[in-house]
Amino acid sequence: MKMVKSTLAVLTTAAVLGVSGFAQAGATLDAVQKKGFVQCGISDGLPGFSYADAKGNYLGLDVDVCRAVAAAVFGDATKVKYSPLTAKERFTALQSGEVDILSRNTTWTSSRDAGLGLNFAGVNYYDGQGFLVNKKLGVSSAKELDGATVCIQAGTTTELNLSDYFRASGMKYTPITYDTSDESAKSVEAGRCDVLTSDQSQLYAQRIKLAAPDEYVVLPEVISKEPLGPVVRQGDEEWFDIVRWSLYAMVNAEEMGINSKNVEEMAKTTKNPDIARLLGAEGEFGKDLKLPKDWAVKIVKQVGNYGESFDRNVGAGSALKIERGLNALWNKGGLQYAPPVR
Repeated sequence: MKMVKSTLAVLTTAAVLGVSGFAQAGATLDAVQKKGFVQCGISDGLPGFSYADAKGNYLGLDVDVCRAVAAAVFGDATKVKYSPLTAKERFTALQSGEVDILSRNTTWTSSRDAGLGLNFAGVNYYDGQGFLVNKKLGVSSAKELDGATVCIQAGTTTELNLSDYFRASGMKYTPITYDTSDESAKSVEAGRCDVLTSDQSQLYAQRIKLAAPDEYVVLPEVISKEPLGPVVRQGDEEWFDIVRWSLYAMVNAEEMGINSKNVEEMAKTTKNPDIARLLGAEGEFGKDLKLPKDWAVKIVKQVGNYGESFDRNVGAGSALKIERGLNALWNKGGLQYAPPVR
């Protein structure tokens, strides 16, 4: 019976994605245009990255990637429907065709990139795993956590990173796993564990949900590399390119000084050839992506450049107040760098 179910699941996935098991070239864009919206897989509630506000509107850095793709394809950033997913659910939802994009604080790793039939379209947040503790615990370094009970979200790279770090440091710990990030945070708040470990961005996001956030501190150690970014299915390079360049358009716009307030005027008046190419005033680069000439204008006007999105959702203009750090532009000491449109 198990073999029959397994075979049926493979055949069902193949039927959705194409005979080879992967999406057929152009199939995703055609399907998206036919239904009139982008189906986006997001987290099940992570402030700053993807969450619903009091009015039910989805906001966040990851949400903005989906909105940028919708702006590029439809000229309307609101043409997105969202599927909140747990860490365990996210890859199956993308593989099966339930969602068109996974933009859910997901770490780019070799096994995910090569072993799951997926492609990472870029990095919208450079992160690293850290530790959140109550100040009452009296520790100031992760090196002092020997014997600690640690809350972890299941189905993430966090579990392996934690094991590697404690083993390399000669320390012991007791793990307690939960399906959602909210469950993990509530458990450390309730005292069921000493430490919450996750990507540092997620720790800052979860801290502001706690009843007394000032009683908790993120320890200074960063124990891993966590490049987070949007993911699509392998085999559909056309859709992959659209998602990738929607993100790159936001990064390039910030570097060129283009923002949501000046983008339309710059498209009309610029004498800078790099800006002209990005904004469709010169060349036919949108055609290569099967998009209108002004695809990047629509993205920046409706979603903003990368810096605007960062500041609004996780940076100085948000409750998280995360510094740009590694996510600053490459020419300002960070890692954010986008290839040119030409």
